[in-house]
Amino acid sequence: MPTMRRVHLTQFLIERQRDKKLINADLRLLIETIARACKAISTRVNKGALGDGLGGAATRNVHGEVQKKLDVLSNEILLEANEWGGNLAALASEEMENPRPIPTRYPRGEYLLLFDPLDGSSNIDVNISVGTIFSVLRCPKLADGRDCDPDEKAFLQPGRSQVAAGFAVYGPTTVLVLTVGDGTHAFTLDRESFTFVLTHGDIRIPQDTEEFAINTSNMRRWEPPVKRYIDECLAGSDGPRGKDFNMRWVASMVADVFRVLSRGGIFMYPRDSKNKDGRLRLMYEANPMALIVEQAGGAATDGRAPILDLQPKGLHQRVAVILGSRNEVERVTSYHK
Repeated sequence: MPTMRRVHLTQFLIERQRDKKLINADLRLLIETIARACKAISTRVNKGALGDGLGGAATRNVHGEVQKKLDVLSNEILLEANEWGGNLAALASEEMENPRPIPTRYPRGEYLLLFDPLDGSSNIDVNISVGTIFSVLRCPKLADGRDCDPDEKAFLQPGRSQVAAGFAVYGPTTVLVLTVGDGTHAFTLDRESFTFVLTHGDIRIPQDTEEFAINTSNMRRWEPPVKRYIDECLAGSDGPRGKDFNMRWVASMVADVFRVLSRGGIFMYPRDSKNKDGRLRLMYEANPMALIVEQAGGAATDGRAPILDLQPKGLHQRVAVILGSRNEVERVTSYHK
């Protein structure tokens, strides 16, 4: 049998730059830099207790949440890797209150980077998959044609304005999922060569599913449309859906979404009586995941409208998230309407 050609991340990106004209050299270099930072975070996560990475950091982030040591370290790794390359005008992190413009001692580029440095960090101490989520936007020009002012307003663009999005899962293997507008693709970290190799090309999410992911401990707070949908799933083959469903919930969005990409399913973190706007962050989690899922043939809504069509109102805005297999997402959305 002929040996399958191994396509490395850099080769994949160069083909998108040279042949498809989807990205330019600056965006390619930016994605490669993010990937290197993800490798560094993966190494620290994999060390676990051996690397003094477990436990809390005795600090809180902008949302008042207690930070883990690896939350802080992952944030620093991404900041240090990306601030000097000349590809960015500014960065914004879920862990920081305000955007960070590129220091004046470094060249400034045309892109904006948003990231959740370590999604699912509550799982670190119990050895469950965590990950990094990122989103790339163009920094808009000012009305008079000058280069953009990379303040908070520059970041507040609808999700459809993203030029790239991705996430890394640090699990039994480290996987980098990426879209630059021509589908969703996943790369596995080869620990011998320490390179990302394309292993899941042009991922397609099945339109139907028998699997849902939701935190059922919040059931008492759900809105009626969400409770109706889950009740129908739980009724199984004897209920109105006429088939049995399985429930999965990792409490790590990167792991739950990668499962949806791998075999279908629906992931739900809806608004409820406690989190009236939703729980997840629009800019750091919902928008990049929605783009990735839509590019894989799935759907993503807040229960009422496509997530990618929402006009952001703030850098740390929260939102309800329902994403995955298209027919199931559309069913839940129709219940809201």
